[in-house]
Amino acid sequence: MLVLYETAMGYCLFKVTDTAKIESADLYQEFNTPEKASKLLKLKALHRFTSTATAVEDISALQSGKLGKGLKKFLTEEVVDKGKTKESLVVIDPHLGRAITKKLSINVNAMAEGSNGDLWRGIRSQLTALLEGLDPKDLATMSLGLSHSLARFKLKFSPDKVDTMVVQAIALLDDLDKEVNIYAMRVKEWYGWHFPEMAKIIVDNVAYAKTIRLMGFRTNASTTDFASILPEDLEAVLKAAAEISMGTEISDSDIAHIHSLCDQVISISTYRTQLAEYLRNRMAAIAPNLTALVGELVGARLISHAGSLLSLAKHPASTIQILGAEKALFRALKTKHDTPKYGLIYHASLIGQAPPKLKGKMARMVATKTALSVRVDALTDSDGKSEETASLIGVENRTKLESRLRALEHEMEGGGVRRFADNGKKQQRFEMTGETRTYNASADQVDLVSTQRDTPMDIAVKAVLDVKEEKRKAKEERRAKKRAEKSRAETSEAEENQMDVDGEDKKDKKRKRRESEIAPMDEDKPEEKSKETEEEKKARKKAKKEAKAAAAANGTDSPKKKKKKSSEA
Repeated sequence: MLVLYETAMGYCLFKVTDTAKIESADLYQEFNTPEKASKLLKLKALHRFTSTATAVEDISALQSGKLGKGLKKFLTEEVVDKGKTKESLVVIDPHLGRAITKKLSINVNAMAEGSNGDLWRGIRSQLTALLEGLDPKDLATMSLGLSHSLARFKLKFSPDKVDTMVVQAIALLDDLDKEVNIYAMRVKEWYGWHFPEMAKIIVDNVAYAKTIRLMGFRTNASTTDFASILPEDLEAVLKAAAEISMGTEISDSDIAHIHSLCDQVISISTYRTQLAEYLRNRMAAIAPNLTALVGELVGARLISHAGSLLSLAKHPASTIQILGAEKALFRALKTKHDTPKYGLIYHASLIGQAPPKLKGKMARMVATKTALSVRVDALTDSDGKSEETASLIGVENRTKLESRLRALEHEMEGGGVRRFADNGKKQQRFEMTGETRTYNASADQVDLVSTQRDTPMDIAVKAVLDVKEEKRKAKEERRAKKRAEKSRAETSEAEENQMDVDGEDKKDKKRKRRESEIAPMDEDKPEEKSKETEEEKKARKKAKKEAKAAAAANGTDSPKKKKKKSSEA
């Protein structure tokens, strides 16, 4: 019986002297002393690792239950070539035992460490005695170095972290798109003061930046060759517009800074192209079926949103359909409205080419096929993904969806007409009527339209007029905005004055209310005074009458006449 044991130094092959002791219950007693261990196990062969990289490669294959190159060569030389295939080989891993039996046809007995751990624990404890001339310190140093290298290798090349590169790449791609758009907009606004018509002629951001970098001032347009950047017709229009441009003059320092900004736009665009190619290759290697079905960009965004390829494979088709529209979904559930029909999957080409009425149905079908393709990609080994037929399922699903889309479009164009009209009833026979119509020959007369294209100068003049019109509209918008702000200020002042008037009215109302509350308390006293004055008046009148009567009886003048006479005297 042979025993295979791996160490940080290499592979060890031991010969068991007494097979019966290996299967006994008191096997641990045979490893109490180095002498007993040396009697039970004899070192037959030793395979040393030539380098750390070789050790990491062999131990990694051993941990995954695979037969490494070094171990295969070692067993072939020591067991197969020497005719010892009939002897039983004891290994610690059942998966490794099956791999050895399959490839080398060796009789393997797998003794796991959990049930038969005494053998492996004994070898580990007496390893320095079994391997003569081995220093325990050297073995500890080799074990530490190999463990660090192995941990570093696992972190770098972990199969679970492969899709992390896709997540980071698609996030960086979106950031680069934003940066390019911001920088290009700043270039157009900055250089637009010098040559505003150029933004109307050249729409592409990269071509715009390259043109500025090549031309510089607009006065150099007539002597500059743009054949490597622009087609002939655009080049002629650009040169004609430069001659009649209404832009202002700029200095050398201004154009230097503009050139630096153009270099940024060009470099970011170049790197963006390289990153897109990297993402395409990485998606084809990780998820070939998903890439064939929805494209690398949509597939990468789905993986990024789910977190990983395996997490995306765990989602059902209904979740994949609305992945990315979570806010709209919860808002619809909260307000009891219709839920969204699609999320990130809306940007797939199959849904984009469908008519508006069929987008929801196509999103549902594409999500179903996407769920199947993702599960195939996530659960297939790396060896299977590298084959030519790796994306076969994705291509077949895409073909089926395209044919289904054409059938739905045909049904929609036919208005849902069935195979037999009128529910299978017989169609009525055609009969000629007595109405006749004459052919209208005047309808064939059309005005001839000139097919001659506009000259570059006409296009340049049109661009100049468009810029003037835009400036006029912007000026009118600014004036309208100022008038609106002025009217808002006036209305706010009027509202404040109205609030002040309302405040004064409220104060008057309060004062009147207080006076009305005090007034009822004093209403009874004036009535008493009025009664007293009336009685006094009556008594006074009565006294006057009596005085007059007495004076008339005595024949004397009244007191008033006496006063008048005395005043005359």
